[in-house]
Amino acid sequence: MDTKAFKRSLQHSENYHRKGFGHQEEVATQLQSEYQSQLIQQIRNNNYTLTRGDVTIKLAQAFGFCWGVERAVAMAYETRTHFPQERIWITNEIIHNPSVNQRMLEMKVGFIPVVAGKKDFSVVESGDVVVLPAFGASVQEMQTLNEKGCKIVDTTCPWVSKVWNTVEKHKKREYTSIIHGKYKHEETIATSSFAGKYLIVLNLKEAEYVANYILNGGNREEFLSKFSKACSAGFDPDRDLEMIGIANQTTMLKSETEQIGKLFERTMMQKYGPENLNDHFQSFNTICDATQERQDAMLGLVEQQLDLMIVIGGFNSSNTTQLQQIAVERGIASYHIDSVDRILSGNRIEHRLLKSGDLEIIENWLPDGKIVVGVTSGASTPDKVVEDVIEKIFELKATAVIV
Repeated sequence: MDTKAFKRSLQHSENYHRKGFGHQEEVATQLQSEYQSQLIQQIRNNNYTLTRGDVTIKLAQAFGFCWGVERAVAMAYETRTHFPQERIWITNEIIHNPSVNQRMLEMKVGFIPVVAGKKDFSVVESGDVVVLPAFGASVQEMQTLNEKGCKIVDTTCPWVSKVWNTVEKHKKREYTSIIHGKYKHEETIATSSFAGKYLIVLNLKEAEYVANYILNGGNREEFLSKFSKACSAGFDPDRDLEMIGIANQTTMLKSETEQIGKLFERTMMQKYGPENLNDHFQSFNTICDATQERQDAMLGLVEQQLDLMIVIGGFNSSNTTQLQQIAVERGIASYHIDSVDRILSGNRIEHRLLKSGDLEIIENWLPDGKIVVGVTSGASTPDKVVEDVIEKIFELKATAVIV
């Protein structure tokens, strides 16, 4: 399938919408009342610090809603305003935040059901409106919706679209796209659908395994077993790793994406010689500015004296997980929660473990006496959610002092 031609054709269809519907001002007022926070603005204005009683809060200097997420949510709200009576669906969560997705349900915007691990598009009928979320949708999903005669509202973040353009360039020159990402993540599923030959590596360790295979060969069956769910159909490591290009899921750690890119550049240079590098290796900068800014701000925050760290964001939010990783690697007591409801009575907190992804309840998580708490949030987290968490911490510490 010529994915580039299909996307171009779709974009010229009268059923395709990538811009708003003229309700920006109305929606902006609604979003401000539902998601923004005066307390958070106060902390920003106070050099990202606020002390109340025994608690000092230190906010990361970049956190929360990024431009792409805010744009996607605003377009979803506009869609409901513009189509007040039509059935509206989203192919997945609009963003990875439970409170925002719950709000979609309250607005009678449905999510495509998943049956036996696969999305069931049979619920969608001709004339229905379908929203593509911030992290995009696969070519196959777009094709299905187009054939059904749906109105498609595309909120895909431009940074994600930039990665799609990159793998299209790889495909044009018959390069294999090596994608730094999580093969189950919706964004990477969408990106790989635009690629020709592709291989998805989760981290530097997997990249090193691939680099070693390129240089030294290895067990082909072991390779194919290891990446059975993370490569294109018919992938052959002995044939398809001679020319490679680098791409990434935009929410991965910037530093690791850069390390992976440099690793493969050195590998292809060693294999084919510096003079032939451009015939075997391509790399374009597809690291999202917003993801980078939040990671850099987190790196600055963890250099300060902190008693503990709170990272707020959806449990399936990749960029939030990367922020948590920064704190964990520095040995800071850190808790990834998705809402204030995870802060329980009796000085207990339910949080997501970084490695296993399991939920765990910790007793006595708030220390006695004066404490400094670092706070950040993922790019899909509204300021109002951050405010609720901060106010809860203030409340718990104030109650402890009274007792």
